[in-house]
Amino acid sequence: MAGSRSGGLKYRMPIILAIETSSELASCALLSGAQLFSRESSGVRTHSQAVLPMVQELLLEAGAKLADVDAIAFGAGPGSFTGVRTACGVAQGLAFGAKGGQGVPVLPVDTLLAVAEEARQQHGCTQVVAVLDARMDEVYHARCEWLPGEARWQADEDFGLGAPESVQPPTGWTVAGNARAPYGDRLAPAASHVTALPTATALLRLAPALIATGQAVAADDALPRYIRDKV
Repeated sequence: MAGSRSGGLKYRMPIILAIETSSELASCALLSGAQLFSRESSGVRTHSQAVLPMVQELLLEAGAKLADVDAIAFGAGPGSFTGVRTACGVAQGLAFGAKGGQGVPVLPVDTLLAVAEEARQQHGCTQVVAVLDARMDEVYHARCEWLPGEARWQADEDFGLGAPESVQPPTGWTVAGNARAPYGDRLAPAASHVTALPTATALLRLAPALIATGQAVAADDALPRYIRDKV
């Protein structure tokens, strides 16, 4: 009989919260059904102070409470050490307290994947070398290719870290990220470049495929992805 799905229980689309603070842009976003709510704040030094107020604003705007959130995604890195730890710590804390203390899953999302997704969303790029400034005269980088039939990105398993000159994009690929401004022609001078930063909305676009492949974890198992082993 039509309408008998779930034994007559009302079906609710999951609510997913995302937190991204790995670069100079801090952002939070909330996906509630078909509605997307987002906030952004610039300035690395203010990320830790900005995140929780943004989360509160999003919940208020969506007419939701933390108890309604079903999963929390965060930008796991690589990126700013402080920023990555901030996103991980806030995501863990909120996840532990959600559902009246029962907790919800946490989804760590690679920031270079989020850069590629933002480049696809903003510029239509489907073959991307995602690059983020790692400071110390180095960049994080990974090749990412969009698989339209599977609606997901395929990326290098091992992300690279090296001098800007070490980035060698295949012919026709686009370099996306935030490293062109500080390094200029030292970074893939013959390639096309677009500016793209990891955002919380990009995390939410990536979340369904990642959750479907079992990449969500318990809050206490959520860890940042560090590439550099020294500061």
